[in-house]
Amino acid sequence: MKMSVLTSAIVVAVASNMAHATYQLNLSSALSSQDPVVLAMESARQAIEERSDGELTIQVFPNSQLGSDEDVVEQIRSGANIAILIDAGRLSEYQPELGILSAPYLVEDHSDYAQITSSDLYLGWVESLADDSGLRLLNYNWFQGSRQMLTQNPVESPDDLSGVRVRTINSPVWVKTIESMGATPTPLPWSEVYSALQLGSIDGAEAQLTAAEGQNLHEVISHIALTSHIHLMTGIATSEQWYQSLPEELQVILTEELTRAGEEASQATVDAQDAVRERMEAEGVTFTEVDIEVFRERVDGVYAELGYDEYREQLVSGE
Repeated sequence: MKMSVLTSAIVVAVASNMAHATYQLNLSSALSSQDPVVLAMESARQAIEERSDGELTIQVFPNSQLGSDEDVVEQIRSGANIAILIDAGRLSEYQPELGILSAPYLVEDHSDYAQITSSDLYLGWVESLADDSGLRLLNYNWFQGSRQMLTQNPVESPDDLSGVRVRTINSPVWVKTIESMGATPTPLPWSEVYSALQLGSIDGAEAQLTAAEGQNLHEVISHIALTSHIHLMTGIATSEQWYQSLPEELQVILTEELTRAGEEASQATVDAQDAVRERMEAEGVTFTEVDIEVFRERVDGVYAELGYDEYREQLVSGE
């Protein structure tokens, strides 16, 4: 009788533990801990842990603490319980069509991405990415700001970029864009940009203002040309294998809260732009308004070169 009671107690305890199994997700970003995007990640962490009663815990790792984006993506593809904030240009290595989301002057405003990411075309690419590469793209609504040209010398037209070594992201759409703008694209990890500018191994970089300030790039450049050549929208990708291991209710909580946080981060980024510019100007950085149409014309061939023409028409028209 005592044995039967003991056995029953063990069964109940095991069942209880199974019902409250814990899951952990490590969330990686190259951005600084004070960037609006990372602050929104922390907000999402709290909401996810509260809604899941601690069954799903999140740890946020800013400043590329888990390694370069490329290294982290490979860990994710191997099934690691990691998620990364990433742009579609990098994802194009695994799903080429997604690269168009990082193409130059694709949209007039970052809010236009909402139409794109609700299209059947985009949603099909997301499923193909998961099936073929093991990467589950949970959302694509984290606006990090518009990319500008940060240089030592003033830039007013594409001609001023001739021979200028500009750091960019190491993916075809980014490299082709910077090349078409007139500069010499120089891919480097984000964490190495400050020292590369300081040492003179590159002449400039292209980045959004909040990220540039987070890395103190205003200390090592003197001019910013407001080219706004890419409205940097990004998303959070995790392991499809790990994601499918989650109970359905935790999948819902994770997706809903990270999407909400993306909206929060995007608005905070927009709100921060003017203040960032003022602080940089106070540090001696000169901002230059350029004729964007001239730059737009220079990069238009990127779409044909990378085979994006047909997708551009479909996405922008909402078909």
